[in-house]
Amino acid sequence: MILIDQYAYINRLNHVHPFEKITFSLFFLLFSIITKDVCISLITFIVMSAFILSAAKIPFSIYCKLLLLPGFFLLTSITSIIFSFTTTKPLLEYYAIWQISSLYIFIGKTSIVTAYHLFFSVLASISCLYFLTLTTPISAITYTMRCLKMPLIFIELCELTYRFIFVFLASMQQIYEAQQSRLGYQRNTLWLNSVALLITALFRDVFWRSKKLNEAMISRCYNEEISNNYVTYTFNKHNWIIIIISMIGIITIYIGRKLI
Repeated sequence: MILIDQYAYINRLNHVHPFEKITFSLFFLLFSIITKDVCISLITFIVMSAFILSAAKIPFSIYCKLLLLPGFFLLTSITSIIFSFTTTKPLLEYYAIWQISSLYIFIGKTSIVTAYHLFFSVLASISCLYFLTLTTPISAITYTMRCLKMPLIFIELCELTYRFIFVFLASMQQIYEAQQSRLGYQRNTLWLNSVALLITALFRDVFWRSKKLNEAMISRCYNEEISNNYVTYTFNKHNWIIIIISMIGIITIYIGRKLI
């Protein structure tokens, strides 16, 4: 089981109605993206991290490890934004510039501002999505989608896609271990060849599994509905009070910053 999926089932907020958690996380996510305010993004990150660590009781070390992967892509994106390349001397304002033959490498002032805002905006978005995924299993999310009367085909596609993530990872692990046991990653040439074979075999296996799954569903009289939800949730007025207070609080902070 994926680590995120494991904590989605065993966290302290698992019993909370999924619609409450979705409303809470999506409001902060959309508000931080729309406002594009660094302070709001930072508050969003702090609030979401506080709920993840204190309310859901996700271990701090696990949360930091989960932040490393998107953090790596974030840093590489910011680096590509900060550094600019041109064959002529830039006319824009810059903090530093280097010349290598006929190529100019410089750090523009506008690039620094853009990277600064992007960093906090993405950080807030990551924390909101982690709050939802670490506290809400896929069955609870699809339960909410059914309650909201979303198209059944969309819900079924979400369930199948989520299921095939595990199929994909399990197949990849089995193929990799088989190649590793045959010393398929000892040299660079072997490594490239093994990776190519792994990708080919992986997609072939996944497509074969999807075909067999479709045949199994048809043989069992599939009636356009994969599963039924046997777990029900109840709303909690105390949770809604916390959500509304949080919404009003961050809106008040944003308005106050604009009026100053």
